[in-house]
Amino acid sequence: MSRKKKNIVLPQVLVEDYAAEGKSLARVDGKVVFIEGVVPGDVVDVMLGKNKKDWAEGRATKYHTYSPIRVKPFCEHFGVCGGCQWQMLPYEKQLEYKSRQVRDNLQRIAKVPLPEINEIHGALQQRYYRNKMEYTFGNKRFLTSEEIGNPDVSSQMDVAGFHARGMFDKLVDIRKCHLQDEPTNAIRNAIKEFGISNNYTFYDIRNHVGFLRTMQVRLCVSGELMVNVVFGEDNVEERNRLLDHLVAEFPMITTLLYTINTKWNDSMFDLEPVPYKGKGYVMEKLVTAAGQEFQFKIGPKSFFQTNTSQGEKLYQVAADYAELTGNEIVYDLYCGTGSVGIFVSPGAKKIIGVEMIPAAIEDAKENAALNNIPDSAFFAGDVIDICTDDFFAEHGKPDVIITDPPRAGMHEKLVRKILDIAAPVVVYISCNPATQARDLALLDEKYTVTAVQPVDMFPHTLHIENVVQLKLKNPS
Repeated sequence: MSRKKKNIVLPQVLVEDYAAEGKSLARVDGKVVFIEGVVPGDVVDVMLGKNKKDWAEGRATKYHTYSPIRVKPFCEHFGVCGGCQWQMLPYEKQLEYKSRQVRDNLQRIAKVPLPEINEIHGALQQRYYRNKMEYTFGNKRFLTSEEIGNPDVSSQMDVAGFHARGMFDKLVDIRKCHLQDEPTNAIRNAIKEFGISNNYTFYDIRNHVGFLRTMQVRLCVSGELMVNVVFGEDNVEERNRLLDHLVAEFPMITTLLYTINTKWNDSMFDLEPVPYKGKGYVMEKLVTAAGQEFQFKIGPKSFFQTNTSQGEKLYQVAADYAELTGNEIVYDLYCGTGSVGIFVSPGAKKIIGVEMIPAAIEDAKENAALNNIPDSAFFAGDVIDICTDDFFAEHGKPDVIITDPPRAGMHEKLVRKILDIAAPVVVYISCNPATQARDLALLDEKYTVTAVQPVDMFPHTLHIENVVQLKLKNPS
């Protein structure tokens, strides 16, 4: 009978360097140890979780000395919430590590010839940069390690905030989040307080019962503000009382909606938000480097870049990498609501957008009409099915392909399709340099990577966007 392995603790380990995905590394007796939540220069005791022959993973259980590069986190919830992982790092160090993550992924996974990687575009605004936030209401509060075992503290408590990292049923009760500007915290806290004082039930995710469930807040650069309150039960009287309270307390809300969700999951795609006040959507704007302004209609289920100012930088890089002269047909794959295609349209002859989600395509068509872009067409479906010879005969073959896939990257069939189409220029926008690197290795069959530009969309987090320009090796 095998004995359970005892917890292994490595004492006084010097953290040597950043690794990837928020982990740092140390070397102990020739073995690489990956550690979460520490900074190069920290000296810590490490409890191992995984322990293999050549490497191990662990977490710090005690700090002996702190790294001189550490800074004081500005959020009271840092270290518990999990939304921001890097507040203890100065922003210039965050940018350095994110740039290294892009370079390491492209070199290690893609293994293709690379140009010099451009200096990362950092964010001028490092707090309050998100235009969209989602909060959850629940009846179980996450307890810190100091609170566990304290008889005066209970997890049975109505709270509003974020899911604790790795826990589906416990929430971190957020008093103030620094990711979105006010009145986001005031609105969330007002709903929570109104719910408690009126004996509303907060959602119990284990038993799938409860009235207050989730909420979304979208605050636009345009000044418009949308709030969507999601209820787990359809109680008209209680719902209207809460919504009337919000209308009275927050007149700056331009669109207030509610959604009834009695499903076992929080996805919105198959639900219908109902306008309670306002027009049911907000208007946002993006401005090009040349000063041209585009308007976008955003509904409660629309996808839009969650950092508007950095989104402008990201799309400007895509426009620059497309090298448009006014004569090109641009295919925008994973086009969503059409934002990147519309942004680059001043330099294009025609924009063709393709997206799997029909509702997003309807938004894209509306946004194109709103911005007076007649030379555009948007199609719902799989690129592999849509981009046939007959389609090209009707709409023209692309001179430039812009692709902006989800974190999983592009399906191999789509990569093969891009190779078959053989457009002279491909611009690949990615929120995951690892899957982007995998796809670049496949595209190397016909394409050369000619430019690389990292863009930081989410300060104090591990996430990094990267834009790559590829050009056909042997254009006909």
